[in-house]
Amino acid sequence: MTETSEAARSAPAPSASGWRSVQWWPAAIGLAFAAYLSIDLLKGTEQSRDFAAIVAASGLVYLAAAALEMPWVAWPVFLLTVVVITLARLNLIPLDPTAAMLVVAGAFAAYGVIRGLRRPNRDLPLQAIAMVLFGGLAALALFISPFVGGLLIAAGLATHAGWDIYHHVKNKVVVRSMAEFCFMLDTALAIVIVIATLRG
Repeated sequence: MTETSEAARSAPAPSASGWRSVQWWPAAIGLAFAAYLSIDLLKGTEQSRDFAAIVAASGLVYLAAAALEMPWVAWPVFLLTVVVITLARLNLIPLDPTAAMLVVAGAFAAYGVIRGLRRPNRDLPLQAIAMVLFGGLAALALFISPFVGGLLIAAGLATHAGWDIYHHVKNKVVVRSMAEFCFMLDTALAIVIVIATLRG
């Protein structure tokens, strides 16, 4: 009986799952980043459609992590999307920011398919479908009226926030810190975009 008690005390505690493992620093950073991105939108110097690339980038981060089968790589890829979008907005690369995201996504998808020829990748097909949907929505928003396009982008971000929740609870594809960061960024931006679109 004593040995059993000792074994129970020395056994590792079960790992936290779902929302019990929430760390608040990613959410705080996500909210701060959303606030930074919203400044020009609320001042009226940017249009809601200018955020289309962020919808595409949100799908790209998950696709890249799935293609490489390394959840932690979501953070470096997120930073890559920031750099690419910034360069595109400064006209330092000959592509629209949304188009640039789709090109990078295509490269990761191609790599994932080639890598999958050696061993199956269960997460890649679903993430590729999600990328097509989010990327297609972002591209569509650029070719319709600013009002409808803005609401479409907000809907895409809100939908991706749900995607973040799913992957956080399942603890798959990306690290939980990225899912938390992305959820707050997507949710806050979606709300601000709706407000700015209706106000404009």
